[in-house]
Parts: sequence; C-alpha cells; structure tokens
Amino acid sequence: MTEAGRPEDRCDEAVEDEFGEIIKCRSDEREDVQKKTFSKWINSQFSKAGKPPIQDLFTDLCDGRRLLELLEGLAGHGLVKEKGFTRVHSLNNVNRALQILQKNNVELVNIGGADIVDGNHKLILGLIWSIILHWQVKNVMKDVMAGLQQTNSEKILLSWVRQSTKDYPHVDVVNFSSSWADGLAFNALLHSHRPELFDWSVVEKMSSAIERLEHAFSKAEQALAIDRLLDPEGKNP
Repeated sequence: MTEAGRPEDRCDEAVEDEFGEIIKCRSDEREDVQKKTFSKWINSQFSKAGKPPIQDLFTDLCDGRRLLELLEGLAGHGLVKEKGFTRVHSLNNVNRALQILQKNNVELVNIGGADIVDGNHKLILGLIWSIILHWQVKNVMKDVMAGLQQTNSEKILLSWVRQSTKDYPHVDVVNFSSSWADGLAFNALLHSHRPELFDWSVVEKMSSAIERLEHAFSKAEQALAIDRLLDPEGKNP
C-alpha cells in the first residue's frame, strides 16, 4: 500500500503551484504591456506613411507583408513582397525582412523566419524591440553613443537616462521595467531636459504613481509631440 504524502509536502507543492501562477501572471501582464506599446509604435510609423494600422501584433506580422511595410517607412524605399499567401510566401517575406535588418546592423538574436510566421510571441516582441532600438534610439543618439564609446543600444540608453536623472531624489534607474513604475523617472527625464515645462515640486507633491505617470505622459505629448505609447495603468505594477 502506497504511503500518503506528508501534509507539509502537500503544502509545499501548493505554495510552489501558487508561486508559479503568480510568476506566469506577471509574465503575461508584462507581455501584454509590451504588445500594446509596440503596436502603438508601429501604428505611429504607419500613420506617418498613410498606411492602415495593425490590429494584432502577433498575427498581423506573420505573413511578413506588414513587417516589410514597416521597414519601407524606416529605410525610406520600397521593398518587394511575395504575391502569394502560402506559408512559403510568408517565409520568403519574413526572411527578406530579416536580411534587410541584418544589412542595417540591427541586432537579431536567435530569431528565424519560422518564428515570426508561427507567431512566437516572445521572439516577435524581441524583433520589434530590436527595430525600435535601432531606428528610434541609435539614430537619435549617435552623439551620445560616440561620447560613451559604447555600441550596445540598451546600455547606451540606460547610461543616458541615469546621467540625465542623477540629481533627482528617489530616482534610480537600473532597468527598463520596475525603475519606471512610480512615475518619478519619466518626470525627472522630462524635467532634466525641459525644466521650464513644470516645477519639480509639483511632482513631489503627487500622491500616486498613476498621477505622476499621467503628468509625464501628458507633458511629453502636449509640449514635445511625443506619441503616448504607454498607459499609466499599464505601467503601474
């Protein structure tokens, strides 16, 4: 006769299951925020080019056509697309896009054509983040890159943010996730470059993260014409 497991063993298993669910939930939430943010960025690029927006990031890029359209706007010239709609045509489109990215020295790590065609969420998000880093960050921050003698886009951006916000109390940016959740870093970054937009003491008096985030996003949109790619509720943990 099999001996029943000890109560403490069953308790440990229950705790592990609950912890696993929490981790999965947090991971899903982060994926949703990234998907929403990256979709807004892509649609802002399409809007400039007069093209219709994407509806679902994970399905609309699968045949490679919208991906090539995005690169057309970023690279500034037309790109050939397959006329058919089979899996082979989709793979040809995506592989063509990946080749163009490689020629432009966009950092692609373990991303293949089949991953995009098959709708791999993690790798699609990674691909779009690499595109954003290259065209939105590297091209804009060439002078900063030269000064830092650094080529890694994320490290460059993080170094620039830390340098810009180092004199602000309670602001310590060490990553691109949790360091921004309370809204202080967004406001500090804005204030460090455009101090005339608002008095820092106003931010310090705000009682909630959502209020501080809304303040930063509104100022960036109104004064600097920066597209609102994030929602305060989505950024707040």
